[in-house]
Amino acid sequence: MEPELAGLLRELEEFGEANDRATTDRGHKMLNITHDTGVLLTLLVRNGRCRDVLEIGTSNGYSTLWLAHAVGADGRVTTVERAPHKRALAEENFRRAGFAPRIRQVAGDADEFLTSCATGAFDFVFLDGDRGRYADWWPALRRILAAGSLLVVDNAVSHAHELTDFVRRVAATEGYLSALLPVGKGELVILKDTRPLSHPAAVTRAPGGVVPPPSSPSRW
Repeated sequence: MEPELAGLLRELEEFGEANDRATTDRGHKMLNITHDTGVLLTLLVRNGRCRDVLEIGTSNGYSTLWLAHAVGADGRVTTVERAPHKRALAEENFRRAGFAPRIRQVAGDADEFLTSCATGAFDFVFLDGDRGRYADWWPALRRILAAGSLLVVDNAVSHAHELTDFVRRVAATEGYLSALLPVGKGELVILKDTRPLSHPAAVTRAPGGVVPPPSSPSRW
């Protein structure tokens, strides 16, 4: 990673931590991912040679910068954010990093955007937004995620209670394999694998990970 980008990421980490300590207004908290989660996203995106990435929940663009760095100059990150003040912060951070040409900012609610996306439009999806909506978004997420691609969900341990319905829906859907990774605030990694297999598999637990129990086993 270039020293300039590494420095900007450190600056944003410090800003996010100080900002979130100073306010009780959730709408003004940055709620950024952890540094090690950024490294994990980079590993997953680069290993998958992903070029069309979707992020729901831009905040000030900290996680977006990790994703944009990972896709490279030939890739593109589409990131969705409702809050105008956070979009403005993110836009400036993208400019400072020199990544503006590879990032598409979408203003508004994710529901409408997901509906507008083409089938198989993205080869990597990162969710860090309104966790209470993920279960409702699951059909659309399944449609827009390309076969053989990953969907990663942040806060899968820190806010596991808010993801129970979503986890159950994933576990009940054939063609998907999931694992909870004890990185950062907990990352649920979901693989869209439509290859037929003859045996069932529930959500896999990594060492030290905890997964809310699904109501029924998944099949993949």
